[in-house]
Amino acid sequence: MKHIPLIFLLLIIPIVVTCQQLSAEVKIDYSKVQGSNNQVFNTLKKDLKDFISNTDWIPGNKLSMQERIKCSFGIIIEERIATDKFKATLLVQSSRPVYNSSYTTPVLNYQDTNFTFNYIESENLVFNETRFSGKNLTDVLAFYIYMILGYDADTFSLNGGTDYFTKAQKISDNSINQGYNGWNTFDGPRTRGSLIADIINDKSNTLRNISYNYHRNGLDMMSSNELQAKTNIAINLMKLNEYSSNYQFYPLDLFLTAKREEIVNIFSGGTSVTTLNISDLKTLLQKINPINSNDYWNKIKN
Repeated sequence: MKHIPLIFLLLIIPIVVTCQQLSAEVKIDYSKVQGSNNQVFNTLKKDLKDFISNTDWIPGNKLSMQERIKCSFGIIIEERIATDKFKATLLVQSSRPVYNSSYTTPVLNYQDTNFTFNYIESENLVFNETRFSGKNLTDVLAFYIYMILGYDADTFSLNGGTDYFTKAQKISDNSINQGYNGWNTFDGPRTRGSLIADIINDKSNTLRNISYNYHRNGLDMMSSNELQAKTNIAINLMKLNEYSSNYQFYPLDLFLTAKREEIVNIFSGGTSVTTLNISDLKTLLQKINPINSNDYWNKIKN
């Protein structure tokens, strides 16, 4: 999966959004768009900030500042199709803190290149959970917010994200046949509809369990018992062979995209894992995710 560099994120000042469940940054890059009326993009950024912060994504569940999920939404405007219609790439990232540490681990790193939306400056953005909201802009953002919540919850408890993934699936179902690409599973294996269909499939329980054990019995244990934590991570990553042999690669690709640098760092320094052969893990990663072999997996020390 080819990923666009995030260099542009350093060139613009992000708007930080704090709602009851999320601590989000909203960033918009419109450098590819020619024309003088760029104020619309500054207004769009503000409206998206208000939309995220004013929507109660988990009614009745108000989190403290420390508990809120850190995430970011980067929108690269690729083309202005009409006065109020845009083609864009959406970059979605989230992370969560590691227990008893100042380190935050990446959880989701996703790139959606099939994102078109209509937007009129200063219009009211409202999400409707029961049906298509009438705006692809709001429903795509809502879809990924529930994906963020689901991915995050899965790292704290087994299948903890199921309720959020179910909400994301409902949004996807509501958005099919509304005139926007990227929702229907028939549009390809890497659409929003295909992604959520793969995740909620029972066959993905293996990957979701791996994610839980990677975080709770691996990273969260690192400060108290580094050797055991690394061993647990390695054992669980080896289970990716079972998942990759029996199901789709899309959720697996997203998991490894988020974790590739971290996995290399875990097994390239600190306490060595002597209870299992790390070369087997290296070989497995090279086999199931060869696109990252040169930049990442080949750097793992046997």
